[in-house]
Amino acid sequence: MEIINLAETPSIVSRYMRELRDVTIQHDPLRFRENLERIGEAMAYELSKRLPYRDETVQTPLGQAVCQEPDTTVVLATILRAGLPFHSGYLKMLDRAENAFVSAYRRYREKGDPGFDVVIEYLASPRIDGKTLVIVDPMLATGASMELGYRALLTKGTPARVHVACVIASQQAVDYISRVLPDDTVLWCAAIDPEINDHSYIVPGLGDAGDLAFGEKE
Repeated sequence: MEIINLAETPSIVSRYMRELRDVTIQHDPLRFRENLERIGEAMAYELSKRLPYRDETVQTPLGQAVCQEPDTTVVLATILRAGLPFHSGYLKMLDRAENAFVSAYRRYREKGDPGFDVVIEYLASPRIDGKTLVIVDPMLATGASMELGYRALLTKGTPARVHVACVIASQQAVDYISRVLPDDTVLWCAAIDPEINDHSYIVPGLGDAGDLAFGEKE
């Protein structure tokens, strides 16, 4: 698996990441969602350089010009709910992409037990045979939701290429999905953090992205 970590090359994404992490800033939901979206836009631009292209000739008012058009259908899939602003940023750049949505949540086993199972309840997706599948989820903590989301999407066909995109990944999740996803998968991250805690939250991370974007759940 190829791993691309945007944090290794400082850019304006670094500022968006700082605001996402900063406890004095991140509790403004609008700003939090906007920063997720901005990182999605920036990352989608970088990812677009990896797509195949074909030449197309267009007529201008003064002549003809050869331009390039993506030579693949992109299916942009997101893991609900925290992934929605990140997805929106990707979709602004890859505006002709088809879209897929997977619900995945942690079902905790019993009160006081930090253990949980990841449950998939819902999938809405086009056929993905021969297409470029881009799965976006802002927080890649254990990799379990990403694996199950990917396997759910495979019920809709076999993609030609797979990209996985996140804002923050733990090193444990990076190692895990490197083992369970196809070898030629490309993983895009804005940061890779060293560990997860006993509740499987990324450390230092930023907290619960879904709650910060949309409000606390019961």
